Amino acid sequence: MINRFEDLIAWQKARILTKKIYTVTKYDEFKKDFGMKDQIQRASVSIMSNIAEGFDRASNAEFHKYLVIAKGSCAEVKSQLYVSKDIGYISINSFNELKGLADELSLIIGGLRSAIQKKRDGQR
Repeated sequence: MINRFEDLIAWQKARILTKKIYTVTKYDEFKKDFGMKDQIQRASVSIMSNIAEGFDRASNAEFHKYLVIAKGSCAEVKSQLYVSKDIGYISINSFNELKGLADELSLIIGGLRSAIQKKRDGQR
C-alpha cells in the first residue's frame, strides 16, 4: 500500500527528470534564453507537482485527472527537448538521455492512469 506520493515510482522518476532538466538549463545558450529555460523547467516541475497533488486529493477521479495533466506536461517537456536539440542548446547525447527519461516516465504515468481508471470503473 502506498501512503505517500513520494513512494510513487512515477513521482520519483519525475523528480529525477526535473533535476536533470534544471542541471542542463544552467549552461551555455540555455542560460541566456530565459523564456525557453523557464518553460521547460516549469513543465518538468508540473509533472511531479500534478502527480503529488492528484495523489493527495484522496479521490480516484481527482488522481486520474491530475495524472492526465502530468502526462500532458511530460509531452510538453519532450517537445521542448526537440526544440532545444534542434537549436543547439543541448547535445544529442543529452537529448537522448532526457527524452529517454521522459518516454519512460510517460509510460509509467500512463500505466498508473490506467490502473486508477480500472479502480474507478470497479467502484461504480
